Amino acid sequence: MDLAALIAQMTLEEKAQLCSGSDFWHSQGIERLEIPAVMLTDGPCGLRKQAGASDHLGLNDSVTAISYPTGSCIACSFDRELLKESGEALGEECQAEDVAVLLGPAVNIKRSPLCGRNFEYFSEDPYLSGELAAAYIEGVQSKNVGTSLKHFAANSQEYRRMTSDSVVDERTLREIYLPAFETAVKRGQPWTVMCSYNRLNGEYLSENHRLLTEILRDEWGFEGLVVSDWGAVSDRPRGVAAGMDLEMPGDGRENTQKIIAAVENGSLSEEALDRAVERILKMVYQYVEHRKPNQEFRYERDHEKARKIAAESMVLLKNDGVLPLDKKQKVAFLGAFAKTPRFQGGGSSHVKSYRVTGALEAAKGLQVSYAPGYPLDRMEPDEQLLKEAAALAKEAQCAVLFVGITDAMESEGFDRRDLKMPPCQQKLIEEVSKVQPNTVVVVHCGAPVEMPWLDSVKAVLYAYLGGEAVGEAVADLLFGDKNPCGKLAETFPLRLEDNPSYLYYFGEKDRVEYREGIFVGYRYYDKKQMPVLFPFGHGLSYTSFAYSGLKLSRSAMKDTDELTVSLKVKNTGSRPGKEIVQLYVKDEESVVLRPEKELKGFEKVELAPGEEKEVSFTLGKRAFAFYDIALKDWRVESGAFSILIGKSSRDIQLCGTVQVESTTEVKPVYTINSAMGDVLADPKGRQMLSKALESLSSSMGETDALGSSEMMETMMREMPLRGLNMFTGGAVSLEQLTALLEELNR
Repeated sequence: MDLAALIAQMTLEEKAQLCSGSDFWHSQGIERLEIPAVMLTDGPCGLRKQAGASDHLGLNDSVTAISYPTGSCIACSFDRELLKESGEALGEECQAEDVAVLLGPAVNIKRSPLCGRNFEYFSEDPYLSGELAAAYIEGVQSKNVGTSLKHFAANSQEYRRMTSDSVVDERTLREIYLPAFETAVKRGQPWTVMCSYNRLNGEYLSENHRLLTEILRDEWGFEGLVVSDWGAVSDRPRGVAAGMDLEMPGDGRENTQKIIAAVENGSLSEEALDRAVERILKMVYQYVEHRKPNQEFRYERDHEKARKIAAESMVLLKNDGVLPLDKKQKVAFLGAFAKTPRFQGGGSSHVKSYRVTGALEAAKGLQVSYAPGYPLDRMEPDEQLLKEAAALAKEAQCAVLFVGITDAMESEGFDRRDLKMPPCQQKLIEEVSKVQPNTVVVVHCGAPVEMPWLDSVKAVLYAYLGGEAVGEAVADLLFGDKNPCGKLAETFPLRLEDNPSYLYYFGEKDRVEYREGIFVGYRYYDKKQMPVLFPFGHGLSYTSFAYSGLKLSRSAMKDTDELTVSLKVKNTGSRPGKEIVQLYVKDEESVVLRPEKELKGFEKVELAPGEEKEVSFTLGKRAFAFYDIALKDWRVESGAFSILIGKSSRDIQLCGTVQVESTTEVKPVYTINSAMGDVLADPKGRQMLSKALESLSSSMGETDALGSSEMMETMMREMPLRGLNMFTGGAVSLEQLTALLEELNR
């Protein structure tokens, strides 16, 4: 398709019309030029194609589809291939339903466990989020269906999400909130990127030229179009100029007329409008020309895929030998979620599921009894239900409690206010654990909860929101048909108050300051050596693994080189299993604040009992770098870096060291007010200051009240250079210092 020739035939009004949707879910078609409309619809954990009345909050009905595990669940798989596989299935389903663009993946960082939409997001870690997003995009788009990487950017809360201003410093933005988008764009090239509702440092994202054009397109090489989140547009002509191409949903004529007027009065160039039109047409024909009208929705096959993904992703947090259960055991399933599981989040990702299976149904034929234990329609305990559940638990050999939080507590559109479970479920755990020593808890929710009951139970399986096959996956894991292999993609704090954003998460009206900076999630907890409920990367198995033989391909390198890291992993247990090997990098000494360690690699390896395999990683410059706001680029400091291999961020098994030499020349500029310690740290500066220090030592004497010359120098390190003039009684003149500075800065 010759898009330039097509655009040349369009009137100004047609161009303006094309930049807005024709309705809630479709792009604008132009009948005169035979330009078709295509459909964009919600994901990312299942196809939500609304057939009737449309809305963006999941309130109205949609076509029957497969509900896959949510982002918070599947991220715990740490499995790129699994993300790609799920994307491929979703891409085929989109083709079957004639959907051009699936709105996902969602890669916003989990700044706080309170965010009501955390169930959709992958992780608190930008490296993990970016790797998984790129794999998901590759899978979906391999079926000639587009994705929409969202929500760009710094959109980590639901509270006042359409008006809030995320105030984020540049280094934090670059190191925490942008890298997942950067990786996904560079590696996956999504057809679209969705700009978020919020403002960033005072400017709405739908009008933010720096993010939408300078960073997204000019720096990262994004080739697709930017689409607004539904209703995110404030000033439409300014958005077109900034690089926001397609407004969704359509608003009738108002914004079309504003675009026309802006072009006519010269405040918006027609060239900018043409660029937006070209990007939209590229997306339309990219789908239309590769349409697969005979693709079928294979419900049974994809339901089984959802089951497999869920089992690979759920996390065994605790196990004091009670799991896996023997299928001959007499087991009590307690809690309404055993029969009617909570398996997906509320809002725009809500899917009309093909077939929802609870654990009770999945365990049919086994010696499993059931009692609801708590009401689904209210929070307070029901004494009769509690009594029945406790009695059943007492008669069984093991009790499995199915608990979590409800849609009313966790959804798009609002944030949680605490990390507590409903009192009725809390009470059920308390009562059952009193009468049954072998108590297992299965938790269904999209984010962390507090666990004051943890010490009173034998095992905890975190099912997250595991999709429509959640019950089958849980049963597979409980009874040992599958071996748990998920690991936490987020830290579970002991208390909400421990979270680094706790004091200012909700902000003051519309101003939300990201004061914790780069110290998000484990970066904060590990730096402070703070006790947590469960650390980032934690997850147990029914077998055991041993790490050995760490090798670094070199002991010294330049930051332009690559480092290969390898080690051996052995299954030392009696069951087949999968282990997620995590690689962290630690800068041993830095002039800037840096985390204790940062995830820079992960691999999932499958091993039979007694089997050993080698795992390898390749690290480049970004693995060692921080974002230097003065240079406006990534920079590595020369020095020692530790390569840490762990089972979690707190369980480091192997450690090696590499010396990295920076190839970036950073020339400091010294002034009369520069701290003497900074100048002394520079070899040239120390040499030039030696005479001045001798003058200072002579003027003060070795037995002065200030103590030894070493002590004197230590105290002087914090003083500005001009202090040499005063403390030497003028022996070092200001003219001498000025000359010294000129030479030092030359």
